[in-house]
Amino acid sequence: MSYEPRDSARIPADIEAPDKILAGLTARQAAIIAAAGAVLWLIFLSVRRVLPPLVFIGAAAPVAALVVAVALGRRDGLGLDLLAVAAVRQLRGPQRLVTAPEGIAALPAWAGPAGGPLPAPLRLPARAIGADGVADLGADGAAVLVACSTVSFALATPAEQEAMTGVLARWLNSLTCPAQIVVRAERADLGLIIARLLEAAPGLPHPALEDAALEHAAFLTDVAASRDLLFRQVLVVIREPAAGPGRDSAAARVLRCGESAARALAAAGISARVLDGQQAAAVIAAACDPFNPAPASQDGPVITRTAA
Repeated sequence: MSYEPRDSARIPADIEAPDKILAGLTARQAAIIAAAGAVLWLIFLSVRRVLPPLVFIGAAAPVAALVVAVALGRRDGLGLDLLAVAAVRQLRGPQRLVTAPEGIAALPAWAGPAGGPLPAPLRLPARAIGADGVADLGADGAAVLVACSTVSFALATPAEQEAMTGVLARWLNSLTCPAQIVVRAERADLGLIIARLLEAAPGLPHPALEDAALEHAAFLTDVAASRDLLFRQVLVVIREPAAGPGRDSAAARVLRCGESAARALAAAGISARVLDGQQAAAVIAAACDPFNPAPASQDGPVITRTAA
């Protein structure tokens, strides 16, 4: 005999989606429209003796339409009202940010008045990156970066596709902390490969192999000079919120989550590994400046960046 529950509830795919409270509107959307409607009604009450209602409606209609568009419109997953607030904050905030955790010192008196506003300190979310690759986010907890390979889903058989989908679903259902899948493209630098070919060519055991190596190096040089080469990197960013005053507990938990994700994704043929401190710092630096990525330093086990 099958058991059917008496009560059931539908869970949306986006569990963080705000609840709809009135006519399909969220609380924020309803508040924006209600506030604008109240303001327009008060204006109408103050001018109704001198302005015909139809004239007022014609003048208020564009304002009402703009308010509704801002309240209901979305772009890149964000409401237009939030984007407008972010734009105002961007315009009012400092336009030049520099790495200065100790603060920006005032100009000396002999330098005269500044030609413009002084730069402001750059406040980064990550305070430090440990040797194990755990990024300290301060009050926001800790995070790790998991680099993943890709698999050819289209070339797999239906059974293999079902198995890979099941592995991904099991991993997603097992998550107990926030995670984000990031696919980023970066320019490929063939300089190191070309240099290694030119260096190894004279030592090859046969002249034909040397000629082939030199021809391949010339081909790579021509490709690098004539085209913009890109490579794609897939990252899984896992964050563990801070629970309590201790940072070590969040770091240990997020590191276990990263290693667990790597083991879970391996069942789908995905090669995944938690990036160490040097590699994580290089990825973050390349994301901040994709046109001039700084290579990871090989000296020292820990890369640390502090923020005031």
